[in-house]
Amino acid sequence: MNDLIKWRDSKRRKPLVLLGARQVGKTWLLEEFGKSFPDGFVKINFEKQPEYHQFFKSTKDVKRIIQNISIAAGRPITKDTLIIFDEIQECGEALNSLKYFCEDAPEYCVASAGSLLGLMLSKGFPVGKVDFLHLGPMSFEEFLCANGDANLVQYMRSIDAVENVPDIFAGPLTEKLKMYFVVGGMPEAVKVWTEEGDIGEVDRIQSEILEAYEYDFAKYADKTDVPKIRLIWRSLPSQLARENKKFLYSAVKTGARAREYENALNWLVNANTVSKISRISKPGIPLSAYEDLDAFKIFMVDVGLLRKHSSLPASAFTEENRLFEEFKGALSENYVLESLKNIRGAGIYYWSETPYEVDFVIQLQDEIIPVEVKAGKNIKAASIKNYANEYSSRTKLCVRLSMRNLSYDGNILNVPLYLADELERLAGMVLRSN
Repeated sequence: MNDLIKWRDSKRRKPLVLLGARQVGKTWLLEEFGKSFPDGFVKINFEKQPEYHQFFKSTKDVKRIIQNISIAAGRPITKDTLIIFDEIQECGEALNSLKYFCEDAPEYCVASAGSLLGLMLSKGFPVGKVDFLHLGPMSFEEFLCANGDANLVQYMRSIDAVENVPDIFAGPLTEKLKMYFVVGGMPEAVKVWTEEGDIGEVDRIQSEILEAYEYDFAKYADKTDVPKIRLIWRSLPSQLARENKKFLYSAVKTGARAREYENALNWLVNANTVSKISRISKPGIPLSAYEDLDAFKIFMVDVGLLRKHSSLPASAFTEENRLFEEFKGALSENYVLESLKNIRGAGIYYWSETPYEVDFVIQLQDEIIPVEVKAGKNIKAASIKNYANEYSSRTKLCVRLSMRNLSYDGNILNVPLYLADELERLAGMVLRSN
């Protein structure tokens, strides 16, 4: 919401494209934002209101388009009205009209959303004519706030020294994180859990979301790619269950090759249902210069959906730390990646050199930080130590996320998994003090 306000108030504002997977709350967010405008908002849903398509097919004159929408909506549209184009991927002409709004009517606030916009943008949309924002699932801290645990979030954000988290906070945060691994951050699942506490209903909602994603494969992908997309999608739990989580096309189907399945995988990435994290050959600035395009890991958009997609029963969250350790820590890695993606401008990769692998390597401004994820309290760290020794001159800090308490040991910052959302701030605190 703060980013939307900055966009609205910017002197260089362009029409906004809000990206994100299906059902992460894009429409709700824009409607809530629209309520802050003096003249409210007008919304067109191009999926539910196909009759509006004609306004964009018959003319490229923005003023005429606005006039037609205003007449159809039965209310004036002013510079103080937010115009929302929802499910805009259903109307290519409306998507293309954004460049004309940018060029011919920049005084109007236009925000668009669509679950599969990434697919259309990948085909050559005029990127320089729009602003982008990305909405992911609710973070762990947002989940806590929704669950009535704002006091825990307040504590997490108030930590100003690297010292052990007191048990009175560590215990509840660990238990709440188990719940988050089960429920995830999809808003409808969170709403049901926080209002009803019904895990069975959470499971049902997650199943419906996963089914909706599979429905999108059939509806929007090229017919020849649909079976391949389904095979990749269904292979994700087994891909992440391996110790080495590098994506293998042979794990999708025996004999499968990259050139046969690459388009199908890119479809899932562009639809924002999965994230692709590439390997780097060595750490250097910028990390993107050392990217190995042939080696990568694939994660799902939401840890709760991964849990459901992997058929891990919700009852597992009642058992000690089993939930963190299932699938060789796949849930923990997926969760940490979701937190890292919320760090603005952080390039995210991973590093490997047989037999070692560091789960993530991130670039925070001019610092490159290796990040290791351990599912339990066993924190043998051969890989990150090997990395730190090999690249000692450019490694001021290593980060290890696990179930251990917050501490600083040598050049390794131990961060409890439940503090992943605070990682950027905690790492900055240590770097500044060194």
